[in-house]
Amino acid sequence: MSGCCNSSCSVDALRQRQKGTLQIVLGINAVMFVVIAVAAFYANSSALLADSLDNLGDALTYALSLYVVSRSARAKAKVALFKGLLIFVAGCVVAGQILYRLWVPGMPVFELMGTFSLIALAANSVCLYLLWRHRHEDVNMSSVWECSRNDIATNLSVFIAAGAVWLTGSGWPDILVAVGLVVLLMRSSLRVLSSATAELRREH
Repeated sequence: MSGCCNSSCSVDALRQRQKGTLQIVLGINAVMFVVIAVAAFYANSSALLADSLDNLGDALTYALSLYVVSRSARAKAKVALFKGLLIFVAGCVVAGQILYRLWVPGMPVFELMGTFSLIALAANSVCLYLLWRHRHEDVNMSSVWECSRNDIATNLSVFIAAGAVWLTGSGWPDILVAVGLVVLLMRSSLRVLSSATAELRREH
């Protein structure tokens, strides 16, 4: 005899798989936040800063997701709501940095931008691969998947910005890509908030 019924064992196994995946992607994003933040400082890049803050938001998101893996659907929806707010705050921070760059112009170091955007792309591709199978399991993992998918778009955008800075000899491509990333973050925030709100209404 096993110690549980088939459905109970299945749910427990699913939760353990989710926990294992979240622990790995949490570690990757925490490390990448530090690495990319340092690179953004030395590169003087708004787009790379957006990338680093995205990693920080993801690390916090994965930590919260890990916390609610074994909890109720309502608890997961509440955490997803908080994740949406975190994404929104990250967008606001990058928007503030863009305004500063407009007031105090600077030339980004495109070599650092390009190199570290590719490093981040490799790391986030691993995360996306690991999270792929969990993307439709519940609102918690769905919001995690949303964050990971944004990372790939962010990394590619920063790499393109680095190439444009090199070609034009101007810092404007960095600012324009950063603006695009702010829009991406805000749209993602609204989707996560909408999904979480709908789930809370269903569980009410």
